[in-house]
Amino acid sequence: MSLSQEDERDDSTEVTWEDQQRINSFSKLNTRLSGIKEKIEALKAEKEALDDISMELELADEDEPVMYKVGEAFIHMPHSRATKRLEKDLSLLNDELDKYSSDAEECEKTMKELKVALYAKFGRAINLDE
Repeated sequence: MSLSQEDERDDSTEVTWEDQQRINSFSKLNTRLSGIKEKIEALKAEKEALDDISMELELADEDEPVMYKVGEAFIHMPHSRATKRLEKDLSLLNDELDKYSSDAEECEKTMKELKVALYAKFGRAINLDE
């Protein structure tokens, strides 16, 4: 549904400095939230890969050294050490995922509050959807 030109040209509502600050804050939070969501998706993919590696390590021969990725390189390490390293990496990744999820929730909460205030004042004259 598109707005008629009369609805779009509702000049009766003046944009104050405070309103502009709210709009700017909403925009910054929206951009930040997009970045956080991208990071969460990348971390989820990395977690899935680590879960797959965990399954592979369970099936691997414990007497054979395994190749484990450290940074950009792969190194040989004993099975037990690789398992411990994997558990540590998974724990760190889960902590990071929790942090980003919490940040995303905080952004969404603040954005919702700003939306309520801005829509209350400007109604259909403002669009705060992505």
